[in-house]
Amino acid sequence: MGYAARTPVMTPDEFLVWELDQTDRHEFVGGEVYAMAGGDDRHARVTLNVAGAVNLHLRGSGCRTYSTDMRLSVEALGSYFYPDVMVTCSAADHAQRQAKREPVLVVEVLSPSTRHYDRGEKSFHYRQLPSMREIVLIDIASRTTEVYRRQDASHWTLAQSAQGESVRFESIGLQLTADEMFADVDDHTDAA
Repeated sequence: MGYAARTPVMTPDEFLVWELDQTDRHEFVGGEVYAMAGGDDRHARVTLNVAGAVNLHLRGSGCRTYSTDMRLSVEALGSYFYPDVMVTCSAADHAQRQAKREPVLVVEVLSPSTRHYDRGEKSFHYRQLPSMREIVLIDIASRTTEVYRRQDASHWTLAQSAQGESVRFESIGLQLTADEMFADVDDHTDAA
């Protein structure tokens, strides 16, 4: 998701009220509002493939899967994001309707316009959440995956999967093959 437009600075509470009247989704970082650009077919397919597999795996477990339309709040930094896929097992989160605060897993499908931001500032914000166990970044262009796993309060490790390799989501006990993640995803790279 790209960031295309800015609006005046507001508080997190003002943002939540303001966004209720908007037709498009926005992320809120450091007091600034960023309009989210639409993704392409491949981005949507990978997101759906992963969210579907995760949701099916977690059915009946008490954990819930969310995809693209649920806000993630990083309260300590006053920020709101829309991860491509998010899992929370928190009873407090289940009771919240506007935003989740205690995810164990977040998945971002990288696009050319956001890959540096998703790997940098956005991942930094996600790592501030004490509940977070894994941050997964899926690169459609190279068909590779990076999984950042929390080791303790301040240490994370990186597990990379090369093209064609399976990915292990340790936080939820699921392994996905590359074929499952990239099912029905064309190799085209057109700009349209």
